[in-house]
Amino acid sequence: MQPLDALGRPLKALRLSVTDRCNFRCTYCMPREVFGPDYAFLPREALLSFEEIARLVRIFAGLGVTKLRLTGGEPLLRRELPALVRMLAAVPGIDDLALTTNGVLLPELAPALREAGLKRLTVSLDTLQPDRFQALSDTDLPLSRVLAGIEAARSAGFGPLKLNCVLQRGVNDDEILDLAAFAREQGHTLRFIEFMDVGTTNGWRLESVVPADEVHRALHARWPLVSLHTAQGAVARGWQYADGRGEVGLIASVTAPFCRSCDRARLSADGHLYTCLFAEGSLDLKGFLRGGHGDADLTSLLAFHWKRRGDRYSELRRSATPGLPRVEMSRIGG
Repeated sequence: MQPLDALGRPLKALRLSVTDRCNFRCTYCMPREVFGPDYAFLPREALLSFEEIARLVRIFAGLGVTKLRLTGGEPLLRRELPALVRMLAAVPGIDDLALTTNGVLLPELAPALREAGLKRLTVSLDTLQPDRFQALSDTDLPLSRVLAGIEAARSAGFGPLKLNCVLQRGVNDDEILDLAAFAREQGHTLRFIEFMDVGTTNGWRLESVVPADEVHRALHARWPLVSLHTAQGAVARGWQYADGRGEVGLIASVTAPFCRSCDRARLSADGHLYTCLFAEGSLDLKGFLRGGHGDADLTSLLAFHWKRRGDRYSELRRSATPGLPRVEMSRIGG
C-alpha cells in the first residue's frame, strides 16, 4: 500500500543526487567563497554505488514512486552515468526517468544517455548574455558550451527540452522576453523559477524574488497565454502560447507555495533521505544498506519515515523559518 504522509500526501517522485560536485559555481547554489578549492567534497567511497542506487530505487518504486529525476551537483560528472541510467530504466514501475544538468557535457554524453533509456532532459539556462553567464556561473566555461549541449540533446532525440531559469531582481529579470523568445524559436519549454532561500549560503533576500505573476504579465503582454491544466503534484503552472508556439512554465515556490501537493523525496549522493528541499535533518539510508538490512526492513523504514513527514517550509517561510539551518541545494539538486 502506498504510504501517505501526515498531510495526506503520497510518495510519487524521487530526486536522486549522484554527485555533490559541479563544474559551475553559481551564486545561488554553490558560491565560490564557500565552495572554493579547499572545500571537502564527498570521497568516492562515501557515494552510493550504482548497485545501491538501483536497489533503493526498486524499493521506492515498490512504495509508489513512478517519477525519478537524476540531479547533483552536476550529474554528468558522475563517471559511467549512462550505465546507471540503463540500470534505472529497467526498474519496474519507473515510468518517467529524467535528468537535470547545466548542459556543458551533453555534446559528449547525450547520445549515450538517450540510448541507455533516459526519457527527458532539463537544462539550466539563466541568461543568454555571455558576460552575464560568466558572472552568474562563475566558471571559465563559456555560454556557447551550454547552447551546444542543448543542440546536442535535441539531435540525440530529447525534445522538447525543459529549460530552467532562476530569476533574480536586478540580475537577469531584464531577459524574460529574450529567454522566452529563444525557447519559442527552438521549440523548448522554458520554466521561470522564483529565487528561493535554499540552503544558507546563497544570500537570499525576499527583495530579490521576481514574482511569477509579474513574469506572467510581461509574457502575456508580448505573447497572449492560455492556461493549461496543472497535474497533481506538478511544481510549475503551465501556459500555452495562444499562437501555438509552445509552452512556458512558472514556478511560484515563494509567492504561491505548493507544499500541500508535494509528493517528492530527495536522496543525496551519500544516501541521506530528505523529505523537503528545505530540510534540516535526514535519514541515513546508506547506513542501513551497508548494515546488512534486507529489502523488507528498508521498505518498512521508508514507509514509516514518510508517514511521519509534515514538511511545509514554503507555507511557513515568512513567520516561522528565519535562521533555521537547511541542507544546501548542491547536496540534493534543487
